[in-house]
Amino acid sequence: MPFFYRDAQLEQWGDRILEATWAAFPGLTRTQLAITWLIYDEPIPVNTGGALTPEEFWKYPVRGFSYRGVEQIYPASVVKLFYLVAVAEWLEQGMIQPSAELDRAVRDMIVDSSNDATSLVMDMLTGTTSGPELPPEPFETWKSQRNLVNRYFQSLGWIELEGINVNQKTWCDGPYGRERAFLGELRENRNTLTTEATARLMHSLIGGVAVSSSRSQAMMTLMQRSLNAADLAADPENQVTGFLGEGLPTEAKLWSKAGWTSQVRHDAAYVELPNALPYVLVVFTEGKTQSQNEKLLPFISGQVAECVMEG
Repeated sequence: MPFFYRDAQLEQWGDRILEATWAAFPGLTRTQLAITWLIYDEPIPVNTGGALTPEEFWKYPVRGFSYRGVEQIYPASVVKLFYLVAVAEWLEQGMIQPSAELDRAVRDMIVDSSNDATSLVMDMLTGTTSGPELPPEPFETWKSQRNLVNRYFQSLGWIELEGINVNQKTWCDGPYGRERAFLGELRENRNTLTTEATARLMHSLIGGVAVSSSRSQAMMTLMQRSLNAADLAADPENQVTGFLGEGLPTEAKLWSKAGWTSQVRHDAAYVELPNALPYVLVVFTEGKTQSQNEKLLPFISGQVAECVMEG
């Protein structure tokens, strides 16, 4: 069963937003965009400080709109949200020990989207390290270990997670040695996510049921973004400018994780607007032209915010 249901109002809004987007960006093809959008009606079951048990939380119906939401797409740094949750689970189960260095890496992975920090996080999650190519037998063991995070997410039994791949590090220049071999000759083992898989993970985080209530709140704290102009100007890599946050009014509250390469531009956000229902919006865009377009995601975000504020 999907974790959200469709309704006539959201379908109408979603279709209107898509048409407006294609009209505003005629170079954007129908297959270069994927969107999943959830709206939280009263009584709002998210950001409650852990008031609901997981059993209660998953019973709350959520309205949603999805366009190409099950398409497997390279997620860039949005995958770091999955590694964030995995670290929390490993710590909760005592599979890894807390340390100041791990805390620093997790913070930098989410707040600054550091690839170097993500490399350490992946090493600690899986007990693997990057390096020269390995002989066949040790490499098989290494590959099995590297798939630990995949196995964890498959164990949750969410249909939205079927087919995703979250076993690769994120790179600035690209992988070498055993990492390149693991990626595959045609990069067939690259990370892939869908907007629906990402939306469900966001939903569990803001619902306070990702690992535990306290860990969910700690993860949300790392994801919170300032919309203050001075803060944004002081940090050019702020994950707001050119992404969904830029399309919001300054009085909005934003929790998000963006991803960007020369081929994709994505964002996953939870938004609270004054006097409006809160929502999750996940947008993935593909294509070299779209990845360089800093107006596309803010435009979509602004359209969504307008609809929500209209009520």
